[in-house]
Parts: sequence; structure tokens; C-alpha cells
Amino acid sequence: MKPKTKYIPLLLGLAVALGIVIGGKLNFTDTSDRLFTTNSKKDKLNRLIDYIDYEYVDDVNTDSIVDVTVNGILDNLDPHSTYIPKSDLERVTNNMKGDFVGIGVNFYTYNDTVTVIRPLAGGPSEKAGIKGGDRIIMADGDSIFGKDWSNDDIIHKLQGEKGSRVALTVKRKGIAKLLKFNVKRDVIPIKSVDASYMLTKDLGYIKINRFAESTYKEFKRALNALQAQGATKLALDLRDNPGGFLAIAEQIADEFLENGKLILFTKNKSGKVENSYATKRGDFEEGEVYIMINESSASASEIVAGALQDNDKGTIVGRRSYGKGLVQREMALGDGSAIRLTVSRYYTPTGRSIQRPYDKGNSEAYYKDYFKRLSSGELDHPESVIYADSLKYTTPKGKVVYGGGGIIPDVFVPLNTSMQNETLNYINRLGYIGNFVFGELDKDRSIYEGITPEEFIQSFYISDDIILKFQEYLNFKEDTNLTFVAYHDQIKRMIKAALAEQLFGSDVAAKIFNEDDEMIEEVIMLSQGKTLFDYEKETVKAE
Repeated sequence: MKPKTKYIPLLLGLAVALGIVIGGKLNFTDTSDRLFTTNSKKDKLNRLIDYIDYEYVDDVNTDSIVDVTVNGILDNLDPHSTYIPKSDLERVTNNMKGDFVGIGVNFYTYNDTVTVIRPLAGGPSEKAGIKGGDRIIMADGDSIFGKDWSNDDIIHKLQGEKGSRVALTVKRKGIAKLLKFNVKRDVIPIKSVDASYMLTKDLGYIKINRFAESTYKEFKRALNALQAQGATKLALDLRDNPGGFLAIAEQIADEFLENGKLILFTKNKSGKVENSYATKRGDFEEGEVYIMINESSASASEIVAGALQDNDKGTIVGRRSYGKGLVQREMALGDGSAIRLTVSRYYTPTGRSIQRPYDKGNSEAYYKDYFKRLSSGELDHPESVIYADSLKYTTPKGKVVYGGGGIIPDVFVPLNTSMQNETLNYINRLGYIGNFVFGELDKDRSIYEGITPEEFIQSFYISDDIILKFQEYLNFKEDTNLTFVAYHDQIKRMIKAALAEQLFGSDVAAKIFNEDDEMIEEVIMLSQGKTLFDYEKETVKAE
């Protein structure tokens, strides 16, 4: 029986659609039994998870198995392709976004209680009247103190939608009655510019801790403020900066480079090249710039340093950088988790790849490169850096630069071993100094009322009695005789900087912490037309 004429177009349409589906599946190297199957490698993983889910004798959390599987796959790629579990993605995203919605306080969980270090200047909590030292004991009627409350729990309770309100109950020292505050949540910036101030009458200083979405705007505000104070030279501190967004690094490099100068180029799997050029908008193209780097300056930090070095702009000061020349793109996995997958390599304007070798994949040796540099003497002596002639490049003005593993500075500054003591690092890493300082400050905050930041920097002195108290505090915390006898001066500076941070903020803390910083001293000398080595020779002659 023939189909009715009116159905013929419909049948033809279905046939064409089916042909498209089959054609999409078709691979002319496949046998006929694979024509209607999905990708066999994907099928294999899906079936394995399903078998475990439905058939395995014991109950198993297959989510954790999937996480292990994803990490195992990425471990066989490169060291910088990473998996971000669902539980971490919000925190990681907020950190790189550069802001979140909250109440605007820095706090410690001090004796199991949320204790305000200082409210953010101009933020919701400061506007509501909350002060440093206040204990927040309730939020929206719920108690938020005690060992059952983790920092993550507290943060989730205090954060919320922009414009929403949270009712806080606060205990303030010296006031018997509990205080009530109704705080309107707002966007709170996560600072990526740690500090900006003038080093000399014409040399400004900016410290960037990462390249987040908000970093360029922060940097631009800081640069404009320094130029208004007379800065015609800039020390850009990228030490210990692990990187971040490629586009932000390009924007910052653009501030120093003339229109049309190549900032970098990337190359992907198929060989497609994308160039990034400077524009006309740079506001510091005529100024002198000094980029400070060390062995922990990576990725976007190296893009900025490499772009300036290869364009013969400014001076790179410090030690060889980390050596990360791979570009990642974040890709969602559909369940709230994501991967950051390496999708291309980037090259500096002369054509250098500064990615160090990872022949053994995601190996332990790759991450222990710092100790290799330390044992080889590279961090103390520039002649210990190994140069590969096959990776030699030349800048437009004839300067020789090298690829193959980080940016090699124009001016070398050795590691300051007095600040790399294991005991000091251990004390700092566990937050002992900040906690101790908070406890001392909390005894009587009125001592510091009326003191200006400059008065604090110039006149405030950390006594030997404070050092003894800190030693007793450490002994109590560690239940051992942890000592720092040979490093009293360093501990005094760290305590003073921590106190400044809690009283005045990061700019004042940075000024104190940077006193006697050898790399900054080198930059100051260079900006004055000589090096620290020349200065030391002149001092010896004068004596």
C-alpha cells in the first residue's frame, strides 16, 4: 500500500534527519558494529562508574571515585591542568573575581568566637558602627560561636545577596550590654594590590599579589595616585605573585608599552597564533619602570616581565622567575565542578617560551624546583644559572635574553637568607604573630588612639619585653622550646608590621615590612643611576 501523498514530505524530512545523525556518527575507519555506539573511551568510564554504583558489594561514594579519576587523568597531562571540586569552586571563583558580597570585616576566630580585627574602611560594618575588637556572637538570631563553627560556616552565614541585611549581636569590651547592629550587605573587594606608596620623591611602589578580574582597576587607581604625588618612576613588585588572568597581565603591560608593541603571542594545538599588541592608552610609557621578580613569580607575572624585557622597556630586578608559559581555560563539568585545562602556550615578543620542562608530567620533581635552585647556589649567585645557547634570543636593542625556564632578570639580587629561616617561616605560616598581636592589642586599644600612621612608623618601638612575651606565647602554643634567638630584629619587624596591619591596613604594614628590603634598596639605587654594589663601595671608601 502506497503512502498518501501528503505524508511524503514528512517521511523525506525524517529520512534526511536520520541521515544527518548517522553521518555525524560515521567515521570511515570504524567497523559497522561501531556505527551506532558512542565514543568507546567515554563509554568505558561511564560503564565502570555505573557498575560500581549499582553492582559493587559495598556502598561507595562514586563522586569521590570520579574526583580521583579526573585528577588521575590530569596528572598525566601537564603540571598546570587542574581539577576544581564543587566544594572549592565558589571560593576559587570569588578569589579570582576580586570581590564578594558580605559585611566587610577582617576577623579571627579568637577563642572560638568571631572577633573583628578591623572593619573595611567605608564598608558596611564600619558604616553600621562595628569596631576592631568586637565579638560577633549572633547573626540573624543564630549563635555563631563555639568549636562547631568553622571559618567556612561563619563566612557563609555572614555573606548573602547584595542589599540584604543581617542582624548582628556584638559583645564589645568594656560594655556590659550586648550591642545590636543591622548591617546591609554590599560588594566587598578582595584586594590584589597589597600596597602602593612613594619610595622616594619620584619613585612609586606598587605590590600586586595576583592577577584577578579587579586587579587592573586597582593597579590603575594606585598608579594615578602615585603620579599625582610626583612619581615619574615605578617599582612594580611581582614577587611571590603566582599569576592569574592573561587579559589582566596584558592590560597592565599596556600601561608601559607604546602603541603597536607586541605584548605576547599564544599558539594552540592546531598551531593557530594569536598576537596581543599594546594600545594608545598607556599612561606610563615615558616613565622608568623596575619589575621585581623572584622564583615564585609565575604565569601572568612573567608575561608582564617578559613583555617589558623583550621590548627594552625598564629593568627586571631579582631572581629567575618560576617558569610557567602555559595558558589554561576554565571549563565546567556540569556538576558544579570544573577543570582548568591547558589550551595553549604563550611566547614573549622575541619568541621565547619560558615554560620549564615537564618531561615527567605532573611529577614531584617539578614542584621541588625551588630546592634544586637553592642547592645549586642559583639563588645566591647569578653565575649558577644555566643558560641554553639554543634558547638565546635578542631584543630590538641587542640585549640577549633566554627562554626555557623563567625570566632571567637584568639585575640579580640574591636571596635574603635572614628572612628565609625555617623557624621564621614556620611561625609566619601558622599565623602565630597575627594572633599574638591581636591578643596584645585587645588588652587596651586606647593606647593607639590618635596615633597617625607616620607617627607609628617613625616612633613606635617593639620592646624586648614584647619579644619575651611572644616567646612565652610560642612555648605555650607549641609546648616546646621553639626559639628565634638569632632573629630578634626580624621578629620585631614582623610584629610591628602585623600591628600596623591591624591598626591601619596593608599600606602601612608594607612600609614597615619593606624596611631594609635588599631588592627594594637595589631598585632605589638603580633609579638614582647606580647600584647597591656601587653604593656599598662608596661607603667603604668613605669609612
